[in-house]
Amino acid sequence: MTWQFTLSGLLIGLLVGMTGMGGGSLLTPILVIFFGFKPTLAVGTDVLHGAIFKSFGAVRHRRLGTVHARLTLWMFAGSGPMSLLGVAGATWLSHRSSTAENIEAYAVGAALVVGGSGLVAKTFIQRGVQPSDDPFLLERRDKVIAVLLGATCGFVVGLTSVGSGTFFGLVMVLVYPLTLPKIVGTDIFHAAALLWVAGAGHLVAGNVDLHAMSWLLLGSIPGVLLTSQLTLRLPDRALRLGLATVLMLSGVKLVNLPGADWIVLAGFIVGGIVFTAWGVHELRARRAEERRQLATDLTLS
Repeated sequence: MTWQFTLSGLLIGLLVGMTGMGGGSLLTPILVIFFGFKPTLAVGTDVLHGAIFKSFGAVRHRRLGTVHARLTLWMFAGSGPMSLLGVAGATWLSHRSSTAENIEAYAVGAALVVGGSGLVAKTFIQRGVQPSDDPFLLERRDKVIAVLLGATCGFVVGLTSVGSGTFFGLVMVLVYPLTLPKIVGTDIFHAAALLWVAGAGHLVAGNVDLHAMSWLLLGSIPGVLLTSQLTLRLPDRALRLGLATVLMLSGVKLVNLPGADWIVLAGFIVGGIVFTAWGVHELRARRAEERRQLATDLTLS
């Protein structure tokens, strides 16, 4: 089974390129639900894949000057060590009974539901984004928040692989006076550094399928490079909301709530209806705009 991994990696790469780094959270549920990976192995493979994958974006943002280096360092002071504690927790669960493995699946599922909700919030909340790129000097309060944020989310990332592209960016929007490019760049650069630490921990613990990861990278890297070159106007908000819905439904499936299959089915049906209606609305709006433009051109001629 190789081309299936590459196809899945391509899907992840395309989603990340179109929606931001939150698309990477979809890899763990794909590995568990469709490829039958044990949750801990899926988490470790996802984390190390993300470390390599997100490094491309991190280098690009660093060159563009869209990384707040000091804020990244303070967040990493908390997230790096605590991610290893999360790795230790995941490894401990994997060496216990199947019941303990189910606990890991529940943890991943719960993180996906919360992560999907966070992605919805991140899509709409813009109140803290600054219009100008004025220098932002960290005060003591800012450093404490950064370390606490890093420690909390770093543990969750090490345990479940979920959150490196959602929680940090959301909190930065709410707390720190940064421009949107600086928020995105700092988020991605920190995520890459964090995932290298957690990924190395999972690799040492034997929680990484290197064969699967290699084939995933074969699809994901070209996918994100392809979408980064697109000049088409993509429906960013709709894509983010669609991804958030899939993440939450995947979480419900992994948690295995009573009637989970019916909830997932209903979610996809409702989502399909909503996006179909949205597509029809956009198509009508586009045609109306074309008619107005044509009428204007005729009037001028």
